[in-house]
Amino acid sequence: MKTIREALERGLRAAVDPIINWMVRARVHPNTLSTLGFLITCSSGYFFHQHEVRTAGALILLGGIFDLFDGTVARRTGLASPFGAFYDSTLDRLSEIIVYIGLLSLYNDYRASPNDVVMIYVVILAMAGSLMISYTRARAEALGIDCTVGIMQRAERVILIGAAALLFGEQGNGAVLRVVLWGLAILTNLTVLQRIGWVYLNTRPEGIAVGNAVWKMPDWLQRKLNNKDS
Repeated sequence: MKTIREALERGLRAAVDPIINWMVRARVHPNTLSTLGFLITCSSGYFFHQHEVRTAGALILLGGIFDLFDGTVARRTGLASPFGAFYDSTLDRLSEIIVYIGLLSLYNDYRASPNDVVMIYVVILAMAGSLMISYTRARAEALGIDCTVGIMQRAERVILIGAAALLFGEQGNGAVLRVVLWGLAILTNLTVLQRIGWVYLNTRPEGIAVGNAVWKMPDWLQRKLNNKDS
C-alpha cells in the first residue's frame, strides 16, 4: 500500500509542479493553502448529505491535492513553521470529521434501509479509527518516537473515499463506497493496533527497539513517573 501511495504521490507531484512553482513565485502563504484545502474538503460533507456523491468525491480529492501544495510551498518558500504544521494537522482532523459526518448523513435519512443503519455504525468505526491513527502518532512523537507505521494512513483514506465516491457514486446502491467504508472501519483500527505494538517495542524497559529506533525516556515523563512513585 505504501509503495502504491508513493508512486501516486510522485506522479501527482510531477503533474502539479508547475502550479506549485507559480505559488512559490507568488509567495502564496502555506496557511492560506491549508485553509482553502480545509474549506474544499469540508464542502464534500454537504454534498454527501445531499446525495451528490460524485461531487463529494471530487471535492475530497481536490482538497487532498492541497495537502501537497501547502507542505511543498512551505518548504520551498522558507515559510514553514511549527504553527503552520500544527494548523495544517488540526484542519486535517477537522475536515476528516466533517467528511464522516457527511457520510453519516448519506445513510441516515428518511429513505434509510436496514443496511443503511448498519452503515452508520461502520462509518462511526471508520471515523474513530481514523482519529485514533492521528492520536497514536501524536502521543508517540511526544515520547520522541517516529510513528508513521500502518497500512491506512491519511493519504490512503483520502484516495479510497474520494475515488470510490467520484468514480462510482451511488451506482449499485453505492456498493463500492460501502465496501471501502467497511475496509476503512477494519483497517484503520488495525493500523491503530500496529502503532500500539510499534510504540511498545520501542519503549521496552531493556531498551530493545525495532530497526534503528532507540527510545530514550523524555525528562518530563521520567519526572512524572518519579512523582507517582514518591
